[in-house]
Amino acid sequence: MRSKHLLLFFFFLLISHSYMSESLPLLTSGRWIVDASTGRRVKLRCVNWAAHLPAVVAEGLDRQPLESIAAKVASLGFNCVRLTWATHHWTDDDQYANLTVAGSLLSLGLRKAAAGIAVNNPRILSMTVRDAYEAVVRTAADTGLMLVLDNHVSRPQWCCGEDDGNGFFGDTFFDADEWLRGLEIVARRFRPIPQVVGLSLRNELRGKNQTISEWRRNMARGCDAIHSANPDLLVVVSGLSYDTDLSFLAQNPLQLGFGGKLVLEIHTYAFSRGDRQDWTERPLAAMCSRMDREFEERAGFVARGSAAVPLFVSEFGGDQTGTSEGDNRFLSCFLAMAAQRDLDWALWALQGSYYIRNGKPGFEETFGVLDGGWSRERSPRFRERFRLAQEVLLEPGTTEKPRYVIVFHPESGGCLTANRESVVQLGDCEGRSRWEYEVEEEGSALPVRLIAGTEEMYLAAAGEGRPVVAVASSGPGRGDVSRWRVRSVSGFPFQIAGDGDGAGEGGKDLCLERAEEGNGVAVLAKECVCLKGPECTSDPRAQWFVFVASNV
Repeated sequence: MRSKHLLLFFFFLLISHSYMSESLPLLTSGRWIVDASTGRRVKLRCVNWAAHLPAVVAEGLDRQPLESIAAKVASLGFNCVRLTWATHHWTDDDQYANLTVAGSLLSLGLRKAAAGIAVNNPRILSMTVRDAYEAVVRTAADTGLMLVLDNHVSRPQWCCGEDDGNGFFGDTFFDADEWLRGLEIVARRFRPIPQVVGLSLRNELRGKNQTISEWRRNMARGCDAIHSANPDLLVVVSGLSYDTDLSFLAQNPLQLGFGGKLVLEIHTYAFSRGDRQDWTERPLAAMCSRMDREFEERAGFVARGSAAVPLFVSEFGGDQTGTSEGDNRFLSCFLAMAAQRDLDWALWALQGSYYIRNGKPGFEETFGVLDGGWSRERSPRFRERFRLAQEVLLEPGTTEKPRYVIVFHPESGGCLTANRESVVQLGDCEGRSRWEYEVEEEGSALPVRLIAGTEEMYLAAAGEGRPVVAVASSGPGRGDVSRWRVRSVSGFPFQIAGDGDGAGEGGKDLCLERAEEGNGVAVLAKECVCLKGPECTSDPRAQWFVFVASNV
């Protein structure tokens, strides 16, 4: 038993060392969040962990030990947690100051959850709900994870409804002065823990009472309250309409009385701008192009120009079981956008289950990265699918470094790799190849050069239906070097078309296409689909490849 504990200790130590390389606190510099001492970029790649529901206890403590959950988060490639909280949890002393975790769960009739915590986290059961929240924060911090504490609701409950009384200032449960007091309490209480790097002012402002003028007034007050209580924190500010809209800042940015701390946040799901079914019933390329365009108009612009600030996609996600075709299609589109923009983000959600949600004890969360037992990933392909989005791809102030591109297939999460035998396959992005492709004019066709070794190797299409290969530029038996261009009808550049032996026959364009072959995933040159018009109803995802630029 002692050896088991020693192994666990060294595992935690290894994770902590790998994730605590940044100097805290964090600052902002233009569109970047950076290390305070070095100016190097720190990319937030977070997962949401709910603690704002009626039990006001972080979910999952009935299923696994707290230390195991924190270690699992780190092992999945996340470097931070967006931990939610409810205002009343910290402001209503009569109800919550002395309420224990056991008392909270039993008051809701959750005897099974209380028994689970008694087994997995016995020290937590007798803590007050406020001390238990702090125990979660400290354990995550000790594991090397950063934390953004998110004010999710006022009254503890599931979020979010149009008329749930939690939507906007002045709603039934949303008193602005009490909200400010809650921000101050939380900012001050967690000031001694440097791994708490940010405080999110409010989740998904919404409802018939929302106005831009009240938003501006109260966001400024909230930022000042946090900064006064803890000036080290990033202040994370959400937009309107369920945090899908920051467009009103285009002409009049938010001005604070202090600098280097403002981060703006946005949410996006398959259902954010319509119905999830739209992703299966409407042309996919057109849907993705629309999402990319609207994302830029409603939020992406804040990270550009002389007044740029960091943009944090603090919620996105989809059904991790893989059974929702709409979510699958949305995620393919979003992951391409996230990689190309190298966004900071927080996935919804960690929790595989809830103590109680919408009146149902033990409610399973299909959006959860973890399964209902909180022991393994719900999707066996999770690490591969999200790996590239988790990496730092762009670093500020390094434009003098050689730039290269990654050829990314967002539907699978794979990247183009070429081995020493010139075989090109789609593999885990951890072992990806670096390529050179610099487009000077839109629509121009250029070679794609492999950056490896001393011999000049290029990506080549050997003919329709045949695998693409890496070939030398000249010499006996060498293939012709293909020239490639980014193709799109609907606007988002998702297909990469090339020439070569057999290409262009009958007016065809040959595009990269993913294909299962034997023990690996081959990349073929196939006739391009959905390039004749934006109303194409075919599924082009096998051919969705994008160039992702990196200077890291």
